[in-house]
Amino acid sequence: MRKIALNVNGLLRTVIVDPEDTLMDVLRHQMLLTGTKDGCEDGHCGACAVLVDGKYTLACITKMSRIPDGANVLTVEGIGTPDNLHPIQKAFILHGAAQCGFCSPGFVVSAKALLDFNCDPTRAEVRDWFQKRHNVCRCNGYKPYVDAVMDAAKVMRGEMPESALEYKSSNGHIWGTSFPRPSAAAKVTGTLDYGSDLGLKLPPDMLYLALAQAKVSHANILSIDTSEAEKMPGVEAVLTYKDVKGKNRITGLITFPSNKGDGWDRPILCDEKIFQYGDAIAIVCADTDAHARAAAEKVHMEVEELPAYMSAPAAMADDAIEIHPGTPNVYFEQRIAKGEDTASIMASAPHVVEDEFYLQRQPHLTVEPDVGFAYFDEEDRLTIHSKSIGLYLHHAMIAPGLGIEPEKLRLVQNPAGATFGYKFSPTMEALLGVAAMATGRPVFLRYNYAQHMQYTGKRSPFFVKMKFAADDEGKLLAMETDWVVDHGPYSEFGDLLTLRGAQFMGAGYDIPAIRGMGHTVATNHVWGSAFRAYGSPQAFLASESLMDELAEKLGMDPLELRYKNVYRPGATTPTGQEPEVYSLPEMIDLMRPKYQAALQKAKENSTDEHKKGVGVSIGIYGCGLDGPDGSEAWAELTPEGVTIYNSWQDHGQGADMGTLGTAHQALLPLELDPAQIKLVMNDTARVPNSGPSGGSRSQVMTGNAIKLACESLIAAMRKADGSFRTYDEMVAEGRQLRHEGKWTMASASNCDANAQGAPFAVYMYGVFMAEVDVDVKSGKTVVDKLTLVADIGKINNKLVVDGQIYGGLAQGVGLALSEDFEDIKKHSTMLGAGVPTIRDIPDDIEIIYVETPRENGPFGAAGVGELPLTSPHVAILNAIKNASGARVTHLPARPEKVLAAMSEPV
Repeated sequence: MRKIALNVNGLLRTVIVDPEDTLMDVLRHQMLLTGTKDGCEDGHCGACAVLVDGKYTLACITKMSRIPDGANVLTVEGIGTPDNLHPIQKAFILHGAAQCGFCSPGFVVSAKALLDFNCDPTRAEVRDWFQKRHNVCRCNGYKPYVDAVMDAAKVMRGEMPESALEYKSSNGHIWGTSFPRPSAAAKVTGTLDYGSDLGLKLPPDMLYLALAQAKVSHANILSIDTSEAEKMPGVEAVLTYKDVKGKNRITGLITFPSNKGDGWDRPILCDEKIFQYGDAIAIVCADTDAHARAAAEKVHMEVEELPAYMSAPAAMADDAIEIHPGTPNVYFEQRIAKGEDTASIMASAPHVVEDEFYLQRQPHLTVEPDVGFAYFDEEDRLTIHSKSIGLYLHHAMIAPGLGIEPEKLRLVQNPAGATFGYKFSPTMEALLGVAAMATGRPVFLRYNYAQHMQYTGKRSPFFVKMKFAADDEGKLLAMETDWVVDHGPYSEFGDLLTLRGAQFMGAGYDIPAIRGMGHTVATNHVWGSAFRAYGSPQAFLASESLMDELAEKLGMDPLELRYKNVYRPGATTPTGQEPEVYSLPEMIDLMRPKYQAALQKAKENSTDEHKKGVGVSIGIYGCGLDGPDGSEAWAELTPEGVTIYNSWQDHGQGADMGTLGTAHQALLPLELDPAQIKLVMNDTARVPNSGPSGGSRSQVMTGNAIKLACESLIAAMRKADGSFRTYDEMVAEGRQLRHEGKWTMASASNCDANAQGAPFAVYMYGVFMAEVDVDVKSGKTVVDKLTLVADIGKINNKLVVDGQIYGGLAQGVGLALSEDFEDIKKHSTMLGAGVPTIRDIPDDIEIIYVETPRENGPFGAAGVGELPLTSPHVAILNAIKNASGARVTHLPARPEKVLAAMSEPV
């Protein structure tokens, strides 16, 4: 041990440390300075950044043995507080840079180090600084951070007053403005507590959990021996399936009658079989994290290894055994049949194109790993805190497996360091519940980054075969499809994902005749979970690539071919639904001059070594769960104002701002200041069921519920003369203070066996353009610019939707060029999995909004989160083809694939 004095944020602190401990551990665990975030723990994300004697330092990889006695340590808490913000923090808030906010403290510290060194940087210098300091953001596409640093620098140079960094309302409205989200100040100051921050504040008798996990992908379990682990220091208990009181299964809530499984295929703790690498076998409960992890290594299991089917084609082979005995590996099929049969059309059409495509197993790559804790509350309810984005959904999925009465189970969402959809699936919730029920004590579980990558869901790969038929004018006549979904070993939402293929392949175009079949396949790779734009990136990879192939065959411009075929009155979607708006022709008209200018620029700037190219694509997504989706919210009058209650779960996308903006607009007659609207969110013991936060449904579904609740409250407050009763008058008259808002999308209908129906009453529409540079010697692609024309209805909050689009486009770059989770060990780090850094994302991103009001959206709004990741990757691939002649159909388009495609005969 070492006694060391440190000057931390201007205060002299003396601590006794293990020299082998990291500075991050000492700051977080011994000083409770939790603004220093614990992300990747290998120096690749920058969330832990601090300054040591003025030098930028990654605290997670800096041992205390390297910290000199008397060192000055500056953490984000020493830069500014919510009541005394630094100009950097004010600029971050003004530009909406902090979305989930988990990486924001690291960026604040990094920006401070830069501006202390260079107070007049160029944008390129800011980007280079963040690149070299390993600052990674998965939410905002980096541009808002650079915008913010440039403005903060102006203030620090004295060229702009600090007051210019503070939001000012011009008309008293916040709907449609850039009003900062309520959580912004806490995020940029490091004072918002995420899961592992809250874990440090659990009672002293808490237990740390560690998992003993499978090291093979498919096996029968012959025996589990916990005796050696139980004797390890600090161990309270080692739990196996025998300690689970309920069914020991997480239900996938199968709703499609043709699904050949029953949904009860995912064990909480494996009992008979291992289905994938990382499956949980035992839970060690101990007094420290180190003791728990050491003991977990002492759990011994004897297994009979079985063939591991790591792709859908392998699991579909004739000699493949059933992964779940009694259920075929191809356990669901989805047919699509629209219009007349396509066979004769394909045979007689003057132009037919076909191709095959593969979209990879994309990892979510959140900076915060999965984390949660559980305890029994004051009403003896099992209370589980996690990053869940479907609290009531997960309640139903885990309660039977745990063996607990529903009313005794409470789920709470912690502030989440992003999810992008992986938390639509329960990950550790049931494990936490088992441990809390078995020990009766508070329990805490945090995955390290490798566990986070290996034991949370990923985007499911699609193998797609597609064929288009068109006439001589380029009008689409028919489409045929066959798609295979590699959904990993657990069936939850796999059938729904397969339906998404039917709904979005060919979406955007009036295709009168469609035939196809989708197949959901169990494999032994990591399980498939929701990921932003769920199912549509796979669908659009095929149809938007094939549109360019068709344009080439016809000798037409790719944008003009799209213009000829997009929805207009009389057209229907692949599911036979009439679109609710017809804005795509207008959107292409807006894109056309930019596209033509980009083509000319690419021609002028291409060289023998670097070829410039331009590509376009269309992307569409529905807002909601299929059919008559709905939501509930409450509005309650209080002495201070109005409190809104809902379970609009926050991935980091801005549920707080979505709620506040919608409520404030609905409550305009009361002339409330935003500060008078309080939000109570995301705790099943306190708020109603607003449904899961996925499919860009919340702004529409929960937004309408909020609107109805507020309108009901206003109606109760309104007097005969048009004025409003006060809180005291409402109480005196015995009038109801809390009003419910329940809303259902009645105009939507579930798809039938042929995938025909009106699954969504509100859609989002986008026209994407990518400008790229291809190094013809190496095959490396750089994205120079991205442009999106977006119709997401009326905009609630400009900062939020801009940020969602920047971040979604950035993930599209990663999807196109680098991201993958195929090799379980190689791809289990952020860098190994291909996370895009600021160097990979263009600084030049242009967004053009077409705000077509939606009849079924609150105040005309649609959603936004899914749209930017529907098809930007295909625009990039089409641009690569335009630049170099290389058509890449198997993602990601790494340099070697581009080189190989360049050498293929045309």
